Amino acid sequence: MASENPLLDIPFDIPFDHIRAEHVVPAVDALIDDAQARLDAIVAVDGPRTFANTLGALEEATEKLGVMTTVVGHLESVATTPELREAYNEAIPKVSAFWSRIPLNSDLYAALKAYAETEDGKALEGPQARLLEKTLDEFRRHGANLADEEKEALHALDVELTRKTTRFAQNLLDETNAWDLVVTEESKLAGLPPSAKAAAKQAAEDKEVEGWRFTLQAPSYIAVMTYLDDAAIREQMWRAYNTRASSGERDNRGLIVEILKLRRQKAKRLGYADFADFVLEDRMAKSGEKAMAFVDDLRAKTQAAFDREKDELLAFRRELEGDDAPALQPWDVAYYAEKLRQSRYAFDEEELRPYFEVERVLEGLFALAGELYGIEVKRRDAPAWDEDVRCYGVHDGGEMIAAFYVDLHPRENKRGGAWMNALISGASLDEMGPHLGLFCANVTRPTKEGPALLRHSEVETLFHEFGHLLHHALSEVPIQSLAGTNVAWDFVELPSQIMENFCWERASLDHFARHHETGEPIPEALFAKMQKVRTYRAATAQMRQLGFATVDLRMHRELDPEALTPESMLAFARDVLDAHASAPVPDDYAMICGFNHLFASPTGYAAGYYSYKWAEVLDADAF
Repeated sequence: MASENPLLDIPFDIPFDHIRAEHVVPAVDALIDDAQARLDAIVAVDGPRTFANTLGALEEATEKLGVMTTVVGHLESVATTPELREAYNEAIPKVSAFWSRIPLNSDLYAALKAYAETEDGKALEGPQARLLEKTLDEFRRHGANLADEEKEALHALDVELTRKTTRFAQNLLDETNAWDLVVTEESKLAGLPPSAKAAAKQAAEDKEVEGWRFTLQAPSYIAVMTYLDDAAIREQMWRAYNTRASSGERDNRGLIVEILKLRRQKAKRLGYADFADFVLEDRMAKSGEKAMAFVDDLRAKTQAAFDREKDELLAFRRELEGDDAPALQPWDVAYYAEKLRQSRYAFDEEELRPYFEVERVLEGLFALAGELYGIEVKRRDAPAWDEDVRCYGVHDGGEMIAAFYVDLHPRENKRGGAWMNALISGASLDEMGPHLGLFCANVTRPTKEGPALLRHSEVETLFHEFGHLLHHALSEVPIQSLAGTNVAWDFVELPSQIMENFCWERASLDHFARHHETGEPIPEALFAKMQKVRTYRAATAQMRQLGFATVDLRMHRELDPEALTPESMLAFARDVLDAHASAPVPDDYAMICGFNHLFASPTGYAAGYYSYKWAEVLDADAF
């Protein structure tokens, strides 16, 4: 029975504990039929066209389908199972096909244009006027003016692009989970901090193996790269991480070529020179050329400092090991950089870890939001997808204006990285309701010996994602498709990156940075050292980001996908990234095959990775 499917009419408190794989495809089929009927009703309006029966009705027509697909996509990324993946892979092309057909619907486009010519349409102001302008533009940009045969070709491209990018993300998750390293001799763990050893011991116990288990999940991988004395193990992990999904049955190389080809074909059919020009037309940068110029300018300003930092690191290694010490390899860089930082500043990030107990960090983050925005964050009961997930409400003057879930730690059924997602928008022309969202991370887990103590960079990650969440939760825009994070993509990182600044301010740190055993704040001497190292190797960090932005833009602007092979694509990406790297990368370097930002969705950050640096300029001014 329809009423037994929890995905058909999702309430604010989403019944995550009742959603099953078998619900997905029937819900998709039913909600696509419902949305299509609503679109048909807009076309069939008999009488004067108004905002309510045309533009407003279009906003509402796909609301249930949108929420349902967001929820299912979220579950596939945080609680995947073979059954859910199978259902998702069957359902998502259907959804993609439906979305793709909306701007290709000639009768619907004619109805919108007819409404725009009415007195009612011409009299719109504020968000409603913006919605009309943006909707007509989006229809045009996505093929509304194409001939019928071109529309069909574009539609097929969109569906296939969804299939390929979904497969890319699933390959990467499976590849990450397929690899681990168990060390049975404690002597090989020299240099590793106690926190990392405890986490590795816990990971081994969880798999019922003896020794210390290391994985390619961020907390494990970063600890080894930064601290482990054994260069052979560092190399083994580095190569495993940077060749993920580049061979065998989960080879993403060919998928990248196909994705680039489909994106280029789509842009050409829509009248654009390349995919970068297509996606950037309605963003702040406006064109691939302008985005590339921005990145090139930053690189020119960074190069000298970057070269100096590389020379300093090699000189430091030779101070330690003699003039005949070998050149740095990629798996050496983080290790010697940490030793140089300790030598130059007498600072070890592990000194800070006892002050960043994860629960206190969250409490401090929420208290800071209260001071900044006059809100109150309170724990609330709601079903979730994992027992470690918790839910909170955002209150303003006694009214709950939003709620959100927090999912902090790595699991094998959860993808890597950190992200925020908007599940439900409360935006309404009649009465604003509460918003619902979430943020996820993959930070250090607690162990049997003690609580989760975070690295400072992990604290920054939580502040970053909560900034995105606040952008959604505090939105007062009364139209869903314009509310919250639905802004120009190269602006969207501003609220998140501005929040990162508070991780360096004494006043905000004192909210939460307390020793987990003594309750003492960060000592002034340690705080002073922390400030001194804030820009340590900043040119290297910036060049790394510029490398990602450059390979992204150049792949989407310069490459002819029709002439690409998996091998030539990988060689191109390797050469671009090598020019931005602190040490020459080997020939099989395949980081691009794990670049979810670019290839895990039809658009995502494709031709838009520069946005992080673009928004960083804005956040520096704003903060």
